[in-house]
Amino acid sequence: MKVQMLSFKFTCVISILLCLWSCSSNNALPEATLHPSYTTDINDYKYLIGPGDSVNIFVWRNPELSGSFSVRPDGMITTRLIEDIEVTGRTPTQLARELEEQLSVYINNPRVSVTIGGYVGPFSEQVRVIGEATNPRAVNYKENMTLLDLMISVGGITEFADGNNTQLIRIENGEQKVYRVFIDDLIRDGDISKNVDMLPGDILIVPEAWF
Repeated sequence: MKVQMLSFKFTCVISILLCLWSCSSNNALPEATLHPSYTTDINDYKYLIGPGDSVNIFVWRNPELSGSFSVRPDGMITTRLIEDIEVTGRTPTQLARELEEQLSVYINNPRVSVTIGGYVGPFSEQVRVIGEATNPRAVNYKENMTLLDLMISVGGITEFADGNNTQLIRIENGEQKVYRVFIDDLIRDGDISKNVDMLPGDILIVPEAWF
């Protein structure tokens, strides 16, 4: 009788655990929020400021207002007169005009120029390579970057990579599109026709080959 009771209790515990596991497995996390790049045309690329950049602000005839300011993780900086100004996603010229507008409250006819150091940029503007790359990492996009340039930046692919089945993920019109690229043909066979343009925000997934 005791053995039967213990067996019944054990069965109940297992059933409860399986039920809890099943319920929890159905509570999937939502997909990552899409943040499309501001660049959709390779001929219209402009560098955008991002967290980690150093913003150098020069206010003409007002050296006390000039200086170098680090962009915080929330995409903002604090200057000597303006607190918490959003800078991420702006070009240096756009930021200079906005600073002129806000500084005009304190000084007459301000003239501002902005330069950037660090060149980290927003995540939406970086190109990321994962999988069987020699050095998988996020790469800061540069004007007219191609697949070949990107492969040079990450050291190519490993001997275990299936380069011709690489996926290029790109956000177009608010949706993720998947394209196939042929890295083996490009860098191992020298087929330059397989070279393609990269855009800020592209993700390259290099799979492992099945031998």
